[in-house]
Amino acid sequence: MHLIVGLGNPGREYVSTRHNAGFLLTGELARRWRADWTSEKKFQARIARAGRKILCQPQTFMNLSGEAVGAVMDFYQLPVTQLLVVVDDADLPLGELRLRARGSSGGHHGLESVEQHLGTREFVRLRLGIGRQEGAREITGHVLGRFNAAETALLEKVLDRAAGQVECWLAEGIEKAMSRFNGVVDSTNEGKEQ
Repeated sequence: MHLIVGLGNPGREYVSTRHNAGFLLTGELARRWRADWTSEKKFQARIARAGRKILCQPQTFMNLSGEAVGAVMDFYQLPVTQLLVVVDDADLPLGELRLRARGSSGGHHGLESVEQHLGTREFVRLRLGIGRQEGAREITGHVLGRFNAAETALLEKVLDRAAGQVECWLAEGIEKAMSRFNGVVDSTNEGKEQ
């Protein structure tokens, strides 16, 4: 069994914001796999099941994501090797995907919470670039803002490619998924690498 967690913030005001890129990708995977979401209080999360795949959207707010992830992992007695966490990354430009087998939180509070609750950094994470506003030091407004029309067109290609990367990870493992999909999605060329 595998658990794919998309990090984000619950609530209508955060729907389709850059910080909710993890929710957007798990939503795309649920659509592809025809999996229906249910709210599960015991996990403080929305859960969608597709065979031996579990999709999870913590409803704890970003900084407490580890509470929900830890609860699901404990309930299903999953090893961290079966976990993939999807997050937004302001240090990567919009359109860039970066899958890694392990790593630091890079200052991402959601990842920090997951690492704290699991007691390890040894889990797969997929970073979806959301970029930064040029010259801006304070990024909260950008991160919690919505994608504009041009960004949304690119985002659709990013989500399609990222969903393919998750499916590759499930079927063929981390190395193939990294080498085949990591990089920049070209906004002009149907999701091919530049």
